[in-house]
Amino acid sequence: MEFTRKDFKVGTCEGQKIVHGETMPLVLQPNEPELGNIDNLLMILEKKREWFEQMLIKNSAILLRGFNVKNAEEFNDIVEAFGWDDIRYVGPAPRTHIYKRIWTANEGPLSEFIYYHHEMVLFKDHPKKVILFCEVPPPEGGQTPFVPSFRVTERMLEEFPDAVEEMEKKGLRYTFTALSNNDTSSMRGRGWEDAFGTSDKAEAELRIKALGMDLEWLPNGGVKTILGPRSLTKVFDERDGRRMWFNTVVGMHGKEYSSAAMADGTEIPNNVVKRCEQIIEEESIQFKWEKGDVLFFDNLALLHGRRPSLPPRKVLVATCK
Repeated sequence: MEFTRKDFKVGTCEGQKIVHGETMPLVLQPNEPELGNIDNLLMILEKKREWFEQMLIKNSAILLRGFNVKNAEEFNDIVEAFGWDDIRYVGPAPRTHIYKRIWTANEGPLSEFIYYHHEMVLFKDHPKKVILFCEVPPPEGGQTPFVPSFRVTERMLEEFPDAVEEMEKKGLRYTFTALSNNDTSSMRGRGWEDAFGTSDKAEAELRIKALGMDLEWLPNGGVKTILGPRSLTKVFDERDGRRMWFNTVVGMHGKEYSSAAMADGTEIPNNVVKRCEQIIEEESIQFKWEKGDVLFFDNLALLHGRRPSLPPRKVLVATCK
């Protein structure tokens, strides 16, 4: 860590954990209070882009704290400083475009828990990095907890080796139903017209199939999308051969608008899903927001979610290749 002393000092935050020798999240702060500004931060990031990306892969999460980031425009400058390509969000979460590459995070009711997930896990093209910025921290709750995905695989293999092997071998099949129009009363309430950027059914079909999904139009004007087979775990380069729990079995199994089963139609046992839910919670890191925080996730290594909170809460997001 000496390499960074001229530019950052290493701090701590509530909920931080050491997982297999890696600090999650790695907290980077300005060396002196007077250096806590956007111009100094951008200068450092310009110099340290390659090092920063290496640290992100090593630690899976990096928190920039104390740099007095104020708004979407400054957040966008940070995102663009790395030169990472943008990737458009596809999924059920209602979101609003704010500025250039910046969107609101899930605008579903703050009273609801958004379950742990890898961003866009079901699609062939998913972001490698998810970057979050806290413009307005919630007065209570509203944490963005995250989970080292490989730990879930390790523990599931210890407790359910046969079930894991069967799901891995057969693959997974998911269904998800999207309404015609947005429903902001639901955290999964994004309508298909918004999700696929068109109100034309024929064009929507082309876009849905391009994402590797089948579909079924419903009498109420909604669409049921079918995805599969999908893998249970994945191993990505440069991450020590770790098997990531790269699926959304717990988040979609038996829910109102979705389902998860094995690709041949075999049901996933309820006790396996319930225990996996407990393991994910046990392995979670309960990060708490402060105003101006910028949090980087390695989306290939971490699941993340959102705790219920009191209003107001304003967190913005960018997704990168």
